[in-house]
Amino acid sequence: MILPFKFCWNDRSRSGFAACRELWLYFQLQVDRWYLCIPVLLILVALPLTVNGTEIVIQAVGDVMLGGRWEQQVARDGYFHPFERIAPELRKADVTLVNLEAPLTVRGKEFTSKKYRFRVRPSAATALKKAGITTVTLANNHSMDYGAEGLRDTLLQLDKSGIGHVGAGENLAAARKPVVYDIRGAKVAILGYSLTLPQEFWAGEKRAGTAPLLEKLVREDIAAARKQAAIVIVTTHWGQEGTTRLREYQPRLARLMIDTGADAVIGHHPHILQGVETYKRGIIFYSLGNFAFAHKSRIADRTLLVRLRFNGDKRSAELLPINILHKDVGFKATPLTGKRADELIERVKKLPPARLTVRKEAEHWLVDF
Repeated sequence: MILPFKFCWNDRSRSGFAACRELWLYFQLQVDRWYLCIPVLLILVALPLTVNGTEIVIQAVGDVMLGGRWEQQVARDGYFHPFERIAPELRKADVTLVNLEAPLTVRGKEFTSKKYRFRVRPSAATALKKAGITTVTLANNHSMDYGAEGLRDTLLQLDKSGIGHVGAGENLAAARKPVVYDIRGAKVAILGYSLTLPQEFWAGEKRAGTAPLLEKLVREDIAAARKQAAIVIVTTHWGQEGTTRLREYQPRLARLMIDTGADAVIGHHPHILQGVETYKRGIIFYSLGNFAFAHKSRIADRTLLVRLRFNGDKRSAELLPINILHKDVGFKATPLTGKRADELIERVKKLPPARLTVRKEAEHWLVDF
């Protein structure tokens, strides 16, 4: 721009001044455009890698149940109280999934034919959202503890809070429907199923309930989800409570899901950790155990926050060790570090089927799959 302006200065004619004025206006316009770009550039620089790059991060944790015997204490402290120490980690993902193990309702007909029945005040949904939870699976043996009315209240509260849900609905078609997210142009589909009793909780053609984990349905749903999504996650409620032993059908069905097109299988129900397995291009977590659970169990002492990272052809699972032993942390899930974190990872590696390879980078425990 120096030479044109020098020409304008030397040419004192009217036409020269007009040309100079046009050049000056053009220069101002370019400067203004750059100034408008500065705030955008600053925002882009400040964004984390998971948003700025191509990486997609999907997190999963175990059972969330804020009702039952200790609900009054949890409610008194506030429903966000169990998440206070772990919320910063829950917020570090595009999707954070939990198993919601109790309906959000004060109404409904109680199903008295089973020993344990749970429900939580609807206001708990706000705490879930505040904690960073984006998605819940309702495919479990408690979502129907207070009948179809309790389930409808739950769905309504989740929708009001902007929390996605899978695994239960007004009928079988609704219960089987995946939740699908569009994350920077890539679609992620999540499905949820239950293989736990009572069977009366399973949805029917005209009956509200949970999506049953039946092989034919699972094959159809995963194949359909694969056609519309780049990443497919399946959550399952299965296995035997309180044991690390897998039931025969768990590995068989989990591998079938991977073969059909799932990228990861996330299991719940046993209330304690079960094994982790890599299979072909997928990963299986047979049970993540409890997470934020209003119970003073002695065997439910540890859990994992699983952080799945998808970046093109690269995929890995980061395992974050969590202490949930009540006598240590109350009802607050608390991250473990140092020796105690290493001890938990070593324990997980030995859980059936005991073929897990974990690499450690600084204070991060990673599994490639």
